[in-house]
Amino acid sequence: MISDKLKKILLVDDDIDLLEQNKLLLESKGFSVVTAESGKEGWEIFQKERPNAVIVDLIMEQMDSGFVLCHKIKKSSYGKSIPVFMLTSATYETGFKFSAATKEEKEWIKCDGIIHKPVVVEELISKLENYVEATH
Repeated sequence: MISDKLKKILLVDDDIDLLEQNKLLLESKGFSVVTAESGKEGWEIFQKERPNAVIVDLIMEQMDSGFVLCHKIKKSSYGKSIPVFMLTSATYETGFKFSAATKEEKEWIKCDGIIHKPVVVEELISKLENYVEATH
């Protein structure tokens, strides 16, 4: 069952196919999903829609677009209280694996967790639910 604290999710990814695929996966699990195709659009929609969670692709129009958007969201008063996860395929492309498991990593990365592509929807939902349980 979906927590009331996770009803609306903002997905931000410049890969339209992946964006639509992940949107359909989450909607099939009962979530309401709003989407954006860039960091700039993601910030605008975040402010307008006030989602319950945000999932941001790391590399979009710029190499650091995901980092920048996560930082803006987590600096906002509303964004501090919701889960923000970074979506990345950087590990597969570079062999470099990073995470947001420690307090220091979360402080530096400005997100509550890393989700590696391809997305496994059950894993994603589990991470979101665990965040809500741990913080409320």
